[in-house]
Amino acid sequence: MAFTLIQFTAFGQAEVANQNKLKNYEDSLKTLGFTVVNNENDLERKNANYHFIRTLVAALKIPGSYNYKFDSVKTVSLLYSPDNQFRIFSWNVMNEDGSFRYYGSIQMNTKNELKLYPLTDYTPFLPSPEDSVLTPQKWLGAQYYKIVKVGEEHPYYVLLGWKGNNVKSTKKVIEILSYKNSMPVFGAPVFANEKNKKRIVFEYSRQASMLLRYVPDKQLIVFDHLAPPDPKVKVDRSFYGPDLTYDGYQLKNGKWNLVQDLDMRNIPEDRDEGYVDPKKPQTGSATTVKKKPSSSLSTKNSVKKS
Repeated sequence: MAFTLIQFTAFGQAEVANQNKLKNYEDSLKTLGFTVVNNENDLERKNANYHFIRTLVAALKIPGSYNYKFDSVKTVSLLYSPDNQFRIFSWNVMNEDGSFRYYGSIQMNTKNELKLYPLTDYTPFLPSPEDSVLTPQKWLGAQYYKIVKVGEEHPYYVLLGWKGNNVKSTKKVIEILSYKNSMPVFGAPVFANEKNKKRIVFEYSRQASMLLRYVPDKQLIVFDHLAPPDPKVKVDRSFYGPDLTYDGYQLKNGKWNLVQDLDMRNIPEDRDEGYVDPKKPQTGSATTVKKKPSSSLSTKNSVKKS
């Protein structure tokens, strides 16, 4: 009995010590993350990001790190999968020319050793990003704000993300994440009638704001329909913006079916869920996803919930 008590006490002390270490790392990450987002010097931002990555990896090596949420590090998106099998970190660093590079890692929910998949932004080398099946080493970088699980026996996950592009345009993505032989795979042919598309990428004017969100009770991903202001600039996506109509992808038999001309009422005012313009000074809340008012959705062609 006494031996058991000693064991329990030692375990408790070790857990407290680990939590204190994680808290110290969190404080460092908060400071570094603020510099990554706010410092006006390109070199300083990138140097802070380098130290941020090293500090994050060191923190995740501590036992029990998976359940530590780093709540004060608001400049990084941290999302747990609905089934708690993994969590994903994602963030961006703005380059001097107004473009962005993305960083991320997937941490698996393991009891003992750290199982971490770093994500390497491969965007510049992907001329047709919608058509490609990718790996963690060749990742279409984005900062994610929503994870949706689809299926049970062989599940995949839908990731909604923001992808700042350059000084003229912004992108958002519907990414598909699955696992093959325990390895993450990005992209899958789950969009009905669009067999070549492994993910969906939207591009629009940086001056515009686009709605892209998931409505659970409808199993529907709803988004602004994007259009140019003039047919003469149809080929240049940097002129595109919402035209006050809405489309969506609705889940049916494991596939996402395009539904056009959605009727939405009570549209939330916070149209860029999970995203704060990087041009504006940050206080550390860049990726906090706020709860939205409920929306009423219907379709002109009476799409049914699968």
